Amino acid sequence: MQIEPAKPISPTNPLNSQSGAIRLSMVLLALLGASVVVLLATWVLSPSARKAATLGVAEVAGNVAEGYMVDSRPVEVIQVGDVVFQASGIANTQIIPTSEGTVVFDTGLSIQAAKQKRLLDEAAGAAPITHIILSHSHQDHVGGVSFWAEPDSEIVAHAEFDEEQRYLKELEPYLWTRNRRLFPWMPEKPVSAGPLEFGKVQPTITVDAEESFSFEQGGIRFEVIPTPGAEGADNVCLWLPDQKILLSGDFFGPIFPQFPNIFTMRGEKTRKPIEYIRSLDRLIALEPEIVIPSHLEPAYGREEIRAAMTRMRDAVQFVHDATVEGMNSGKTVHELMEEIQLPPELELSQVHGKVSWGVKSIWEYYATWFHHDSTTELYPVPARSLYGELSELAGPEALVGRGREHLAGGRPVESLHFSEIVLEGEPAFRPALELRRDALEELLAQAKAGHQNAFELGWLSSRLAETRASLDDGAS
Repeated sequence: MQIEPAKPISPTNPLNSQSGAIRLSMVLLALLGASVVVLLATWVLSPSARKAATLGVAEVAGNVAEGYMVDSRPVEVIQVGDVVFQASGIANTQIIPTSEGTVVFDTGLSIQAAKQKRLLDEAAGAAPITHIILSHSHQDHVGGVSFWAEPDSEIVAHAEFDEEQRYLKELEPYLWTRNRRLFPWMPEKPVSAGPLEFGKVQPTITVDAEESFSFEQGGIRFEVIPTPGAEGADNVCLWLPDQKILLSGDFFGPIFPQFPNIFTMRGEKTRKPIEYIRSLDRLIALEPEIVIPSHLEPAYGREEIRAAMTRMRDAVQFVHDATVEGMNSGKTVHELMEEIQLPPELELSQVHGKVSWGVKSIWEYYATWFHHDSTTELYPVPARSLYGELSELAGPEALVGRGREHLAGGRPVESLHFSEIVLEGEPAFRPALELRRDALEELLAQAKAGHQNAFELGWLSSRLAETRASLDDGAS
């Protein structure tokens, strides 16, 4: 078996203090300032010299920024098969050099892109960039486009790329705050100008949901295949049919194989499960011998890869069908979240995606947020708005006591509910904070002993840190 998934970059990769994130923000501001200086010098610099200066500034700033990031993958170059060079990093960049120019697939995170480009140029030789193919619109895949693009470069993406980039850009302040809970090393605010700003990529060639975009260059055949349903509606993969190499972007996620991330805790549109199944069928039929993802390491072996893709497809189909069957039989979404489990023959890593979250996402994708459980779902008065009154009526001590009983009985989620009822009315009530801390610690221990889902671990760690900080503030 030659598929050797490594551990993913964990959302719990934090800077150990808020000051670290502030210092990283200062680094990025310095990069922006240096970029402005470069732009002001355009009257003495040729375009090539100006770009070289920008790349140099970006690499220096990126090296500093990496120092604040725990467990960041180093930028190193390897050759995969006969024609592909890959630069590793938080996200990978791949190039296919030909006698007629170079094709780039994904451009990595902006803070590492300059170094990735330099090392790839050194390994494979710098050449004109004919095509930049983008697997999807996420920042860690398009961050280096401005560093790679040349006046005649074609930017190839899915037809839905513009729309996906649009909504991510419009919601950037909201989504940025959510992301920072899971990735605390991120700067406090998104970059709003310069080469690191998100949302400026303009594809020149697009592929739709049915037809691939094929071309030949330097004796190598390329096929850009639309594969929606994975990391969004705008996914594409790159197929090299003569080499039997599939450049997959994030289609499989950071681990291959894994249960896909239909739901994103950081906040994005729900991914469509049936689209994903159809895209998997399309890739299975190719029978690739090498899969090169844009995170972590390549996978090798036609039979192993086919078996892994088939298991992923069948697992998604199983969860989808079980959810639909449960909905039709009258079961609630919470019942199905608890009941539906993958059978042994379809077991997959749930480090990235999680089956129970997939169940809820499929349910709400088909039936929306109104579950027909309570009339109050239709109105802007959540149950939480009454927690303070409930705590006053029942007494905070009694509620914490009942929460402690649940925790002692192995029901940490129930105990969390009781702590939240009290804390809504009395945010500094120490016994309730201690109950929440202990419940979160138990849930974190269960997550570590169970699927080790990176996003669940990140969220629980973040909430636990906040709770401990509140207790420390109270003690002082």
